[in-house]
Amino acid sequence: MVLSRLTEEHIRENPERQLKEFKRGKDFLVAIDTDGCITDNMNGKQMLIFHPQYMEFYGLWDIESYFREVAEYYNLFSVDRGCNRFVAVQLTLTALSQRADVKKVLEEKNIQFSDRKPLDDYLTYARENKLGLGNPSLERFLEKNPTNFGLYKLLGWSEAVNRTFPHISAKIPPFNNVRESLELMAQYADVIVVSKTPYKDLADYWEAQGIAQYVRLICGQEMGSKGHHIEMAKKAGGYRDDQVLMLGDGAGDLKAVKANNGLFYATPPGKEQEAWDEFPQAFQAFSKGKYAGEFEKKLLDEFNKSLLTTPSWEKTDYDHRSSYQGKQEIRRSLYQRFNPGGKLLIL
Repeated sequence: MVLSRLTEEHIRENPERQLKEFKRGKDFLVAIDTDGCITDNMNGKQMLIFHPQYMEFYGLWDIESYFREVAEYYNLFSVDRGCNRFVAVQLTLTALSQRADVKKVLEEKNIQFSDRKPLDDYLTYARENKLGLGNPSLERFLEKNPTNFGLYKLLGWSEAVNRTFPHISAKIPPFNNVRESLELMAQYADVIVVSKTPYKDLADYWEAQGIAQYVRLICGQEMGSKGHHIEMAKKAGGYRDDQVLMLGDGAGDLKAVKANNGLFYATPPGKEQEAWDEFPQAFQAFSKGKYAGEFEKKLLDEFNKSLLTTPSWEKTDYDHRSSYQGKQEIRRSLYQRFNPGGKLLIL
């Protein structure tokens, strides 16, 4: 990284310091997501860490197939792919609570479903106070509500997720051609990382993989939304709309850059390597001012087709067993590689 790494104290007290002090160095600004874009770790993070940790904390293993099915849809395969972890939990719990088949199983097994109120209250607080969604803002909310035991549990889950990252997610290398693409971009553009992942996990990953040297800033969830990251860097550097490019794999990435009138290059789920192989041509078009218009439109049309807008359980021909089995081989292969002794339901 061009700038020094932020300490935990910096993140707690002034997480946006480097964003506020950002200075333009090159002709262009390129913002890059990490999970699912730089590295093929989205499935692993969710299936091996986020979802089993949540079921463990909230005692939901008896509805594992339902929980995984819904959580995977929102986190991995839908237009909500890549959303913040707390938002994803809210979406998952809302969908599960509305399903008659899930309610029936909960009643049969006498399972107490998760209380969503602490999560809802925290999200409302963070949005009203324009705070980034992450452990620091959750801790701040907890300080204001020290007897809300549900918040302690929510924080415990989030901390457990973070502690598990180094053992799984950090071991997955970047896609082929990422390093070469970063070298190319860094010659002409100020490259920044924008993500909803905690800053420490991002910095650890980029440094461990030897690619942090190509970026000017690393912006995690503590610094606000991806759109906010791009907005601040764009204003600080005075880049024109056609001088701003975002690389990402989710609809949230597209939304973040379009809110700032920039351009988007997708690494679509399942076609990430193909996207990186073709990126030099796209970057050449961008640097020559030929990206906006038909070039970008064609890529966006392909990207939009890759993300689901309707969950399987809302379709007339839905069968839960078949739906769960549809992603079973992905789960099985991940567990065999990274957690062979882990708990996983096979149907």
